[in-house]
Amino acid sequence: MKSKISQILGKIESLRNDLYKEYEKLAHQYDFFVKNKKVVFADKIKIFHKSKRVNLFKYIFTADVKNILSIPFIYAMIIPWIILDLFLTIYQFTALPLYGIPRVHRRNYFIYDRRFLKYLNLLQKINCLYCAYINGLFAYAREIWGRTEQYWCPIKHAINNENEHKYFKDFADFGDSEWFKEVFNKNTCFTKN
Repeated sequence: MKSKISQILGKIESLRNDLYKEYEKLAHQYDFFVKNKKVVFADKIKIFHKSKRVNLFKYIFTADVKNILSIPFIYAMIIPWIILDLFLTIYQFTALPLYGIPRVHRRNYFIYDRRFLKYLNLLQKINCLYCAYINGLFAYAREIWGRTEQYWCPIKHAINNENEHKYFKDFADFGDSEWFKEVFNKNTCFTKN
């Protein structure tokens, strides 16, 4: 039997699905469609967007000093992120199959759709690409580790946790040893789908 906590987490997941439907409505509002992960705008929108683009040189030479000073610190972080990416990929191709856990597909977490926005100049697009990679990497890591936690530690926390992943609703309640025995080292959330 699911606890009230699991039921609430299930409702949150349902609301998240409603949120995604609202995102889909944006396609109508801003006159675009997505085909094979490519965003295609109507011609009139492309022209309008191009008119709003800030010239690259103007963008660079009018940049705020604090933004310029932070560049080395922001972009130096790519080194540990690439190392993390490499280790996560190795981990998921070695450990997850041993537990019978399905592989995480990168393409579901690394989304590079901002490149289709004509109102961004080249540097803004590079910055968006960088942010999309880092946030995609953390989403990818969260999914890999959420699946690992589902197998090894499927127990909800006793303390409020604002960062639950999607498997958390199927975890045993904190203190429920019987439920824990039912879900420990099992892939229950993968067999339901």
